[in-house]
Amino acid sequence: MRIMRGSALALTMLFVLASAAPATAAEAPAARYEHVAYQHYVALGDSYASGPGIPEQNGTPLGCGRSDHNYPGRLARWLRVVKFTDVSCAGATTANMAGPQVVQDGANPPQLEALRPETDLVTLTIGGNDIGFGEILGTCGQTGSTDPTGAPCREHYTSGGTDVLANRVAVAGKRVATVLAEIRTRSPRARVLVVGYLRILPTGAGCWPQVPFAAGDTEYFDRTERSLNEALAAVTRTAGARFVNPYLYSTTHDACQPDDRRWVEPLRPASPAAPIHPNEQGMTVVAGLTWLATLSPR
Repeated sequence: MRIMRGSALALTMLFVLASAAPATAAEAPAARYEHVAYQHYVALGDSYASGPGIPEQNGTPLGCGRSDHNYPGRLARWLRVVKFTDVSCAGATTANMAGPQVVQDGANPPQLEALRPETDLVTLTIGGNDIGFGEILGTCGQTGSTDPTGAPCREHYTSGGTDVLANRVAVAGKRVATVLAEIRTRSPRARVLVVGYLRILPTGAGCWPQVPFAAGDTEYFDRTERSLNEALAAVTRTAGARFVNPYLYSTTHDACQPDDRRWVEPLRPASPAAPIHPNEQGMTVVAGLTWLATLSPR
């Protein structure tokens, strides 16, 4: 019970800091709580882990868009891990866990190669590119002007009688399950945390032109994202790992919210971040939720 009360207090502090202060202040809360002394932390994943556009961009290749203030970087500092290896990369799919990923300025090696038998903490954010987040955003943005009050993007993806995106979510879940099995094989003693996606869009009509979706397509995209997080949670539980769901805490912090409230930036970011990606506030909250998951019993 004491850990639960402490965790709730820490999370409240993190939310306040995320909405009010930049980097240095947000480093403080976790230092006030005891934590496991992790020796080797490996961060795997896509752009929602790497943090494209968030200062300071670091690591190679540069095309991975890896920030030292992404959620893995913050988590590593809060936990004071002995060795931290961040191989997350923008655009990564589950295929890039076991295979290389060609990006600007080079290739990111297969991410699973960063794992070692002694690795004792792994975070994984993956699946969004498997269902085609970028493609969906582009398609919905382009079709939005054809029927602003309708749902042309939903009609596009369901025109064959089935929901293409729902099918992609199911396939992505199976692929993530395979990745989790490989992580367990390579690092059998590691605590594995699968970290889901912050809420990107609200229900309702959305926020044209910040995100130029037709009214009905905003809800359709949000429902698809919820389904992806649910699929990730299910395969994570089956694998005996723990799922961290930032979506649940970001209901009023999506890309349609005011500059000082949102954790995901719209098409034209007001904070340093890639369009339709977490800003530093969002990364701080995801780091806090992930850190809390390291406090719970295995």
